[in-house]
Amino acid sequence: MTRATTQKPQVALVQMTCSTDKQANVDKALDRIQAAAKQGAEIVCLQELFSTPYPCQSEDHAQFDLAEPIPGPTSEALSAAAKREQVVIVSSLFERRSAGLYHNTAVVFDVDGSTAGVYRKMHIPDDPLYYEKFYFTPGDLGFRAIETSKGKIGVCICWDQWFPEAARLTALHGAQILFYPTAIGWLPNEKSEYGPSQHNAWETMMRSHAIANGVFVCAPNRVGHEGELEFWGASFIVDPNGNVVVRASHEREEIVQAECDLARIDVVRTHWPFLRDRRIDAYGGLLKRFLDDESR
Repeated sequence: MTRATTQKPQVALVQMTCSTDKQANVDKALDRIQAAAKQGAEIVCLQELFSTPYPCQSEDHAQFDLAEPIPGPTSEALSAAAKREQVVIVSSLFERRSAGLYHNTAVVFDVDGSTAGVYRKMHIPDDPLYYEKFYFTPGDLGFRAIETSKGKIGVCICWDQWFPEAARLTALHGAQILFYPTAIGWLPNEKSEYGPSQHNAWETMMRSHAIANGVFVCAPNRVGHEGELEFWGASFIVDPNGNVVVRASHEREEIVQAECDLARIDVVRTHWPFLRDRRIDAYGGLLKRFLDDESR
């Protein structure tokens, strides 16, 4: 049964620092959810792996102790908060699915505290200070849109944001708002030379998802220093024309909020009919890793 849809949901993104005290991080997130709800937010999205310091800066088996089953203590606290504050909550959790099987998992809670949907991060990076392949099994739930009482939303997680295929498939499932809980920052020896370019590429990529698919895109990012990483914040919300509606700072904890008028999606898609003009008969090559000489 399809839930009723609010046409202009207020969306809030929580940008915060994280300490080594897991419960303190969870409590802070719950406080920020409450504050956003008091400001009229109807959907609140937390940053990637918000309950702990980013765990993947090294390959350390002790970090697996940070993971929880779902349902578990943190997801149950979020469920209760969604019901108490009457908001949809989008969260990213370090999931212990079974012995030796872990995921980076997004759980969406509806306003009654029920689980509206689950997404497991599909693209897993392995970069300096981002050794996620050591920790996370690639998702097995595919790309999906999740029905909530405030609209149909899609969730991808951080590294997923660099792949246009992920955004496209999520939008084709009917998602009206794409959320990207994120943990991205600067390496200390790269910031001065590459920092502005790296940040610009990150934001530009997601603005392009909004344009190409005619959807709202929302990206809450971590902020502050953790180990060797400086998370660059700058959480933002983009409209279906690719305009940045609101953007947080690089340095501070913030809640950024904006109205997402879902009626704009049809208007934009009829003026920029990219979905209509897709040549689905000609895209078979996308199912291959690489096209060699036989495609020339």
